[in-house]
Amino acid sequence: MAKKKEEKTNVCRILDRQKIPYTFRVYEDEDPLSTREYGLHVASALGENAAQCFKTLVARGASGAVLVFAIPVAETLDLKAAAKAAGEKSIALLPVAEITAVTGYVRGGCSPVGMKKNYPTIFHESVSDYEHIYLSAGRVGAQVELPPAPLLAFLRAKTADIIVKATD
Repeated sequence: MAKKKEEKTNVCRILDRQKIPYTFRVYEDEDPLSTREYGLHVASALGENAAQCFKTLVARGASGAVLVFAIPVAETLDLKAAAKAAGEKSIALLPVAEITAVTGYVRGGCSPVGMKKNYPTIFHESVSDYEHIYLSAGRVGAQVELPPAPLLAFLRAKTADIIVKATD
C-alpha cells in the first residue's frame, strides 16, 4: 500500500519562501483537554523535550491590539509580564470562539507563522537556548521543527520572560 503524501500547510509554504529550514513532523491527535495537557501530549508524541515545544497563545491588549505569545507547552503565560513586555497596561487571552476569526487557525493548530495579519509576537526568552524548537505547522496533528534565530528574525519577534514562576 502506498504511503499517503503529507500536504504542505501554509506555515510550510511561508517557511519555504523565507528559506527557513524546517522538518515537518506529524503526530496522532487527541482531543485537547487543556492547552497545557495537549501541549504535553504533542511533545510526548514527538518524543521531544516539552521545553522545546512552544504553544501559541493569542491575546488582546487594553489598547485593543492583538498580540501573539509563544511559550513552552508545560508553562503558563504570566499575563502581567506579557502585558509589560508588549507595552500594554493589561492583556486578556482571546476567547476560543474568536481564535479562527482573528488568526485564521483553529485551536490546537495556531501558529505565529501565517496568521491573517502580522501581529506583534513575543516568545519566551528560553527559545534562544535551543538549536531547534517545535511549533504548530498550522493544523492540528502537525508541527515544524526549526531553528529559532531565523524564525524570530522573520517574525520580528521579541523575547521576554513571560511565564509564571514556579513557587517552592
